[in-house]
Amino acid sequence: MNSTDLMKQLPAQWSTFGPGFDWLFYFLYWMSVILFVGIIGTAVYFVVKYRRRPGVKAEPTGHNLVMELAWTVAPVVLLVMLFHWGFSGYISLTSPPPDALDIRVRARKWSWDFEYPNGGHSQNDVTVPLNRPVRFVMSSEDVIHSMFVPAFRVKRDAVPGMYSTLWFQATHTGDTRFYCAEYCGAADEPVTQADGSARETGHFSMGGLVHIVPQSAWAGYLESILRAPSHADGREFTPAEWGEQLYTQQNCNTCHSVNGTPMTGPTWQHLFGQQVPLADGTRVLADENFIRRSILEPNAQVVQGFGPIMPSYQGSLTDRQLDAIIAYIRTLR
Repeated sequence: MNSTDLMKQLPAQWSTFGPGFDWLFYFLYWMSVILFVGIIGTAVYFVVKYRRRPGVKAEPTGHNLVMELAWTVAPVVLLVMLFHWGFSGYISLTSPPPDALDIRVRARKWSWDFEYPNGGHSQNDVTVPLNRPVRFVMSSEDVIHSMFVPAFRVKRDAVPGMYSTLWFQATHTGDTRFYCAEYCGAADEPVTQADGSARETGHFSMGGLVHIVPQSAWAGYLESILRAPSHADGREFTPAEWGEQLYTQQNCNTCHSVNGTPMTGPTWQHLFGQQVPLADGTRVLADENFIRRSILEPNAQVVQGFGPIMPSYQGSLTDRQLDAIIAYIRTLR
């Protein structure tokens, strides 16, 4: 068995943390194997050698000072070494370089929002440059979530009411998955997709892809996320088409249907232009201002029959994206 075969026990190493952390893992693994075989083998040997025999009387073995010192001192030395290696790894994990690229990460049930230095956003997928330190500055808008990227060997909780950070430096181009590693609940109702089928959502679906691109392509990506997406033939999406795409990307479909089906939040079908009853007993016209405020300040005007549970998208959507969502809702009459 060669080293390549052994490495198949863990995901591929796609960050600078990989070699050091995997070496420590395999050191502990093989040390455990050797100690297990040695201890069990010795026990079996003594069971056979000193088994009960007719006419043989057992005698006390006494004690061996050298052996007792050895099995006391050796584990202490090993534990000190392991503490040193482990603590050094912890320090490197929590100490990003001064020139690290900051990406703001906001977690909410059940999606991730990534805000780049130029103000652009992406949802559930994040793009980072190759061979450059990247720091995620994370928070949660509802419950505890946890960003876990197996190929990078990094994991950190996103906690409501505080910031936490996670950093890495990717060493390969391509795509690798990340997951939420903290159980964060499940949706009350399945999500109705555009084709009419139902899809369950919740903690298990709160993941995405990390796209690692060459540094030469990084600037172009930052420019592209500020524009509306395009069709295969190069035509830019209309505002309503972009809004339909954002409806899924932003996980609006987790709580709002577009076909009249009741869900956690009010349906978007026939919403625009209607008089909407609010929880305080008043009524309001569902126009552009109402929809915009409902997205940015969702608890300011709660629709009657629904709870104030929607997270705010303030800072997660640009004005053009808000306009696109409103344009899409207008088509659902």
